Amino acid sequence: MSALKPLDRLVTFTDAVVAIAITLLVLPLVDAVGESVVARVPPVEVIIEHQPQIYSFLLSFAVIARLWVVHRRMFEKVVADSTPLLFWSLAWLLTIVVLPFPTEMIGGYGDDWFTAVFYVGTILASSVCLSVLAFMIHGPAGASGAVSTTAILVVAFVLTALVSGVTYFALLLLVFSSLVNRMVTPLLGRVEERRAARQGLRPTPPT
Repeated sequence: MSALKPLDRLVTFTDAVVAIAITLLVLPLVDAVGESVVARVPPVEVIIEHQPQIYSFLLSFAVIARLWVVHRRMFEKVVADSTPLLFWSLAWLLTIVVLPFPTEMIGGYGDDWFTAVFYVGTILASSVCLSVLAFMIHGPAGASGAVSTTAILVVAFVLTALVSGVTYFALLLLVFSSLVNRMVTPLLGRVEERRAARQGLRPTPPT
């Protein structure tokens, strides 16, 4: 069996870390079941008493899954690795590994201000890393989706930090990602054209 190429090793390592992070999300619920069995708590009450943890688990599962899908699609056309690519991939993995921590805090502290800022800030940091990777791999024109998501998360983070009571509802702004993407794409396209002009290249004409 031939050895894995450096890029293949990076992708395999990334998939493994994401899988572990997602698994860690459910472990507090597994522990809660064990404690409830010892305390002879009825099964239905276990679900009712741990609704915040269940909701935070489902939310973070969806967030990590979405981020992983974006990262995986981003690397489908990459043929060689580099030190910056490795650095930003590891930085992105750090945000994924950290996410179970604020997720568990949501289950315990609910709508606490610091917990909400910590949670949304972690997702924002992850999106920033993906945006940098998108620029490195696809250039400005190919990074519009990641940049649009990051821009929305910046607004969500500011609202969470400054507006009382907003907390996790700010993440609902992500439903406007397609609209923001339509506005960001032309701007990044012009950036790509200017970069090509500086390098003496001509943009590829539309087919």
